[in-house]
Amino acid sequence: MKKYIDILGIVLPAIIIVLGIVRVFVKKTKGINGLTMILAILLLITGLVRYFVFPGNGGSSHSGSKPQPIAVSKHSDIFNNSVEVLLNAYYQLTEGFVNWDTTAINKSGYELRTALDSLKIDELKKDSIIYQTALDPYNNAKIELASILADPSIEEKRGSLNILSDNLRNLLVIVKYDRAKVYWQECPMAFGEERPGNWLSKTDAVRNPYLGNKDPKHGDKMLECGGPKDTINFIVTDTTK
Repeated sequence: MKKYIDILGIVLPAIIIVLGIVRVFVKKTKGINGLTMILAILLLITGLVRYFVFPGNGGSSHSGSKPQPIAVSKHSDIFNNSVEVLLNAYYQLTEGFVNWDTTAINKSGYELRTALDSLKIDELKKDSIIYQTALDPYNNAKIELASILADPSIEEKRGSLNILSDNLRNLLVIVKYDRAKVYWQECPMAFGEERPGNWLSKTDAVRNPYLGNKDPKHGDKMLECGGPKDTINFIVTDTTK
């Protein structure tokens, strides 16, 4: 739109000037008055300057889209990818709990165990304090996952899920995982009245792994019981690139 406005700012005063000259020298008639000619010349000069000298403000430049922020991570892609694999396995694990499906729980549990073993935690050694601090929740998460895989009862598995989730949350906070936002959800009655349970979620939508969609006492409505209590979000964006 600015391009066309600037072009008109050149064309219109030029037409006025040309008509004035034609009437005086070609048709031998009285031309446009001197004040109008002066204004037309000034407008023409202004239009030319805007178009050719300051193209960024005029239509001769291509209007580019606003630069989009680019996520900048403090970790390597290899580390972030290993965390992403871990989280995806964890999300599948919680979905097994949602559906009261111990077969799915165990299958996802073994995938999560592989992901934990494959986590590129050694990358954190460049900061010995962070590395040593991260080892505690990392090893505890492995212990609780082993309990989930060993316990035959889904009720016992849920107790270990709560502790596993807390350790994974601590791990993400300590390392300041910054590839994606992770939601910390809470069910206020996961283990009875005033005994909450927590889990990590990819979105703020509630899919309760402690009551699930097949709770024989409460029915499907308990699937959405609870909600986000906190978010883990260390994403940093760079708008200069």
